[in-house]
Amino acid sequence: MNNPFIIGVISWFLPGVGHLVQGRFKRGLLIGAVVWTMFVIAVLSGGIYYPGFEFKDGALLYLLNIFARLGSGAGGLISFLLMNNPPPNVAALATFEYGGRFLEIAGLINYLAVLDAVDIQLERKK
Repeated sequence: MNNPFIIGVISWFLPGVGHLVQGRFKRGLLIGAVVWTMFVIAVLSGGIYYPGFEFKDGALLYLLNIFARLGSGAGGLISFLLMNNPPPNVAALATFEYGGRFLEIAGLINYLAVLDAVDIQLERKK
């Protein structure tokens, strides 16, 4: 697979797989493990329901949250599906905001991993 666009899309949607496709097994497994572990911790701590407000209440923060969450690719899409029915007391959880941060950081780390995979494909990096 020699198309950097396809490598980028694969890397974004399934964290770590873009590196695996290119034969970078250790790097791909490490990236995938970090992003998916952070995603699972975020889900278990109630982070998929963060922020606890709507777009009209804080547009910039809401958009930044969505951008960061979408960075996880499949994990971001899963989180959007799971957040449709929040429990009534989710904001009272002590881990609610931490989970939200974990979800956002997982997405941002994956954005960096996508750039890394594309750079490797374009031979700008070894």
